[in-house]
Amino acid sequence: MPEATILIISGTNRPDSNAMKIARIIEGHYAKTAAKASILSLTELPAEVFTGAAYATKPAKMVEIQTRVLAATGLHVVTPEYNGSFPGVLKYFIDMLKFPESFEGKPVAFTGEAAGVWGALRSIEQLMHIFSYRNAHIFPERVFIPQVNNVLNADGSLKEAGLNDRLAKQAAGFAGFAQHISIR
Repeated sequence: MPEATILIISGTNRPDSNAMKIARIIEGHYAKTAAKASILSLTELPAEVFTGAAYATKPAKMVEIQTRVLAATGLHVVTPEYNGSFPGVLKYFIDMLKFPESFEGKPVAFTGEAAGVWGALRSIEQLMHIFSYRNAHIFPERVFIPQVNNVLNADGSLKEAGLNDRLAKQAAGFAGFAQHISIR
């Protein structure tokens, strides 16, 4: 059985974001599973994708990103919460991807992080509606990280072993889920 390939999407284009720090931690957990994982940061979106013309003709860099999404066995979205929702750039990214094949039958996991006490619960719930609409297979084990600024060390590592364990469990579970769904 071929190993799962997981594309971890850091759901903001904010430089040095907490979402990217969490994505790197998750990537390390996938390295301990049978899955291969890589990170796609929305900082990689080319400036040309934000022109109206990009709806009709995708810039070459966006075509490369689209190829990565289509090739992935599963997607693991790491999203912050901005103003009670997920970042607008994440919605725009979703809108730029091919419909319906980008998410059709694709396994998707969610991790949320926020400065507030709800840990991006609203962001993930809203994203789940979008991905469900696009016929993705939602992995039920979500991780919410409240008060993210208090749980990260200056080097981007986690202060809390329990949180690290939850992220490891989510990665291991999703690797198996994605592989199972992809062979059906």
